[in-house]
Amino acid sequence: MKITQLKSFTATTALVASVFLGAAAPTAAEERFTLAHALPTEHIFHPTSEKFMEALGEGYEVEYHPGGDLGDWTSLFEQTIQGAIPMTMTFAATEFDPRLNVFIAGYVVDSWEQARELYGPGGAIIPVYDEILADLDLKLVGVLPVDFVGYAMRKGVGKTPLNLPDEASGIKIRVPSQEGAIKRFEALGFSPVPMAFSELYTALQLGSVDARAFGPPSEIWQMRDVLESYVYSKDYFEHAFWMVNKDWWDGLAEEDRANIQAAADTSVNWAWDEAQSISEKTREDVREAGIEVIEFSDEQLAAAKQIVYDKEWPYLEEVVGAETLNALKAAAGIN
Repeated sequence: MKITQLKSFTATTALVASVFLGAAAPTAAEERFTLAHALPTEHIFHPTSEKFMEALGEGYEVEYHPGGDLGDWTSLFEQTIQGAIPMTMTFAATEFDPRLNVFIAGYVVDSWEQARELYGPGGAIIPVYDEILADLDLKLVGVLPVDFVGYAMRKGVGKTPLNLPDEASGIKIRVPSQEGAIKRFEALGFSPVPMAFSELYTALQLGSVDARAFGPPSEIWQMRDVLESYVYSKDYFEHAFWMVNKDWWDGLAEEDRANIQAAADTSVNWAWDEAQSISEKTREDVREAGIEVIEFSDEQLAAAKQIVYDKEWPYLEEVVGAETLNALKAAAGIN
């Protein structure tokens, strides 16, 4: 082979190789992960999730599962601990750590402004939640607002207890399966029935329970055909953990963690900006559906608060420990 031919062959081979390698070289892989929650698309979780996915932009593929198609809220909590689901929006499943009962303490805040200061971005309670969740291999990326809650009576009961505890005697009320929730409604005079949320609608239809507790306006609207009155007692400000499996999170590239957290921050701030107006509109929708919406008088509210502080909070201290409860009190400014 002549030298010129060798040079030509070598150059051609190099060109072909470079084209081949360029075509075969993999592009940067998208970061793929699952985001799941158990609430319907009418709930604030859904538009918040949409905002998050929009804010993430290119380079990420989110397998989004709303409406509980991967399990109810307790199951999602457990699956995120296990790492089967990397990211979820859910509530405190107290069976995994009794300290999580601090999450549902009664009458902690009275207004949306107080709620945002305590639970919102940079809120005073966040370090308390961070410590508990870290022990479960979970990381909090944000706390989402839902609404103040109340209790609702099913159609046909014909009475709405307001002067507690006397008027609540004998009324079977569904509560979530959490120790603090059961204790609160026992103290308020009801007969609490712990029950999975998935069973609640049928239980109201059949009359297995007379009422439901822990109901934000959005859930009252969803169950409007079986309810006749709604007491917006505001005994609890419902908020949610937006959390990830910590091992999954720590395994991400630093840039990915920063991008995901930034998108979550954008979405959390949007949710806190919008949640109160959504609440007001939903309560008006509930009224227009024919459900009587009632708020406590000042005297009734003061009486309910005192019962909760006297009966629920000492019990809560036994369950979560003095250190955790005192941290809540300090964060909320409660003596």
